[in-house]
Amino acid sequence: MADELIKAGSGVVALVDSHEIGDVLKPLIREIHLFDSYIAGTSHLKEPEVLDAVKVGDMLNLKREDNKFDDMAILVLNDAGMKLGYIPEKDNVVFARLMDAGKLLKAKVTDIEMKGSFHMIRIGIYLVDF
Repeated sequence: MADELIKAGSGVVALVDSHEIGDVLKPLIREIHLFDSYIAGTSHLKEPEVLDAVKVGDMLNLKREDNKFDDMAILVLNDAGMKLGYIPEKDNVVFARLMDAGKLLKAKVTDIEMKGSFHMIRIGIYLVDF
């Protein structure tokens, strides 16, 4: 009977059983600020109106892209998965290597400045650590 499973009424098993796994892990997640940069390529978007919905404080997703112009390209996406631009090529090498090694990186909008019709969107880049 040593290999028998027992139902526990308390502890971690009960916690996981009564909550979504994301709710259980949230207190264990740390966002480590790595670098400040901006979103490049915002003036070349096919749907530039997507930038109008971006607000200071928004969390953005980063995704590696197979790109013939930049081997280390990292897309910046909103929550709906719409392209906002890229991490600038001058800044992306270390972040691309971290992502290629399986690390999760996110970006947070820190400032938005309009220069005519151009959106200058400054971001902080974070390592999401579990």
